[in-house]
Amino acid sequence: MNDTYLKSKKILIVDDEECLRSMLITILEDENFLNIITADCVKTALEICQQRKPDIAILDVMLPDGNGFELMETLRSFTNIPVIFLTAKDDIQDKYSGFGLGADDYITKPFMPKELIFRLNAVLRRCYKEDSSLIELHDCKIDLANAQVIWEDKILPLTAKEHDILEVLVRNANHIVTIDALCEAVWGDNPFGYGNSLLAHIILLSKMENIY
Repeated sequence: MNDTYLKSKKILIVDDEECLRSMLITILEDENFLNIITADCVKTALEICQQRKPDIAILDVMLPDGNGFELMETLRSFTNIPVIFLTAKDDIQDKYSGFGLGADDYITKPFMPKELIFRLNAVLRRCYKEDSSLIELHDCKIDLANAQVIWEDKILPLTAKEHDILEVLVRNANHIVTIDALCEAVWGDNPFGYGNSLLAHIILLSKMENIY
């Protein structure tokens, strides 16, 4: 699975200790998770979940205006995002309560940063299987299944050849693709003479510029 795909997921951290929130942000950023939101109480966490729609939540159990178990029950009324409990409450009954509510994992404090990352990655891989027909590239999404490029709220439809050319290029990102190789991939076993046609189709790039 594309590692960048997982790293782009929006992570919500809910803990009332500012020093722990800061430490978790550092741990995650060191592993290139850069889309991180934090909350220090149940009320703020619920507002964030409704407005910003995180992809996964890391919850403490003991919070100033409630507890993580109650928070998860409320979350389940409107979202199915995966939840990892990260808490000092290590009693078996607490773990039973967490998993009984449908938690995806339960980690007790103190914890090893690497263990948190391993478990976080495992949950993300299990819950978010990458759609190979939808490719995120910088600020846009390339929807190969529907032959279109999505940029903010604008949609650019692709012709059949534009689709084929773009698919070859994005699936070989960070690799050199020669004109001959691109022609062969798009036009088949007898690609000779299609160089000019290929260049004509590269107007796709200028069409994309007009989206701005």
